[in-house]
Amino acid sequence: MNRAAGRYVRKDEIFPRRNRVSPQATGTLTARASGNPAWAWVSNLGGVGLVAVLLWWLGTGPALAGLRRIDTPAVLTALALGALATVGCAWRWRLVAGGLGIRLPLGTAVADCYRAVFLNATLPGGVLGDVHRAVRHGREAGDLGRAVRAVVWERTAGQLVQVMLAAALLLALPSPVRPYLPVAVAVAVVVGLVLAVLVRALPRSGPSRRARAVRAAAADVRAGLLGRRTGPGVLLASTVVVGCHLATFVLAARVAGVTAPLTVLVPLTLLALLAMALPANVAGFGPREGVAAWAFGAAGLGAAEGVATALVYGALVLVAALPGAAVLVLRGRPSALRTRAGDRTVGTQGGSSPVPAAGLAGSA
Repeated sequence: MNRAAGRYVRKDEIFPRRNRVSPQATGTLTARASGNPAWAWVSNLGGVGLVAVLLWWLGTGPALAGLRRIDTPAVLTALALGALATVGCAWRWRLVAGGLGIRLPLGTAVADCYRAVFLNATLPGGVLGDVHRAVRHGREAGDLGRAVRAVVWERTAGQLVQVMLAAALLLALPSPVRPYLPVAVAVAVVVGLVLAVLVRALPRSGPSRRARAVRAAAADVRAGLLGRRTGPGVLLASTVVVGCHLATFVLAARVAGVTAPLTVLVPLTLLALLAMALPANVAGFGPREGVAAWAFGAAGLGAAEGVATALVYGALVLVAALPGAAVLVLRGRPSALRTRAGDRTVGTQGGSSPVPAAGLAGSA
């Protein structure tokens, strides 16, 4: 016992104890990120079922023809765009992690992002790759809480920038949703203001778990997303990533035989990209094809061409993620999800507080 501030305190109150990352803890992290197993199966089957229904209804001819037209130049272009997008994601992750006080070399971030993209594209749930890179980084940095939050905020920033860019382009270019966008944007602004007021009203002082979480989140946003050294880079990296995804979708449309001008094609592909955030999908397949069928049909290009474009895009993205398989083989299997007892420890210093891994799913 030590005397401090006129009262007796335990030794670990002055020098916080460091908690080991046990196999049970990392297993729980993965399980929570994967969500309810029953819902995962329903989600996967729903995505596959939607694609099957669309192909049965519209016919498989246009889709198979588009897939057969994937040639070497298309594959090389997809690989180049995928590499640029992966580097952009890695740079954004490095900036956010650095803002939160965790060192992350760019080369390591690129390799981990490639592996995460491949795992997300091949495993159920669509977020296990992000869980893996968060846990791996937490082990290496010695702070699992901050590492998980860095991935959550990095993914959230990417989604927010994508939504804002999509709203701007959909307002500027003709699309099936353009007449409804002013109302949708106004509602989104009102909802955002209400949420901001509610967040401001949350208690930030005191020892409660909620107050600590609010303080940690506010500090993360200020340092990781809005800081002078991080904010511009996060915005630029997110814009580059969205541009690469959009260019890959346009490439898929051209491969599938769609000859519409870019002013018509870009808004339709943006709608399909936004649909990939819906949970009922398998590696993006499902809602993307459904929205593409509706959007292309409403624009007069044909629902079958929309499905073919979305399927070709999925194939090109899977090809672009193949370097992640090489990283997985060369750097070993994702054993970070099965951390051995006695490995690196995770500290609790600096305001690092636990963050539910389910947050990764909301930001995928």
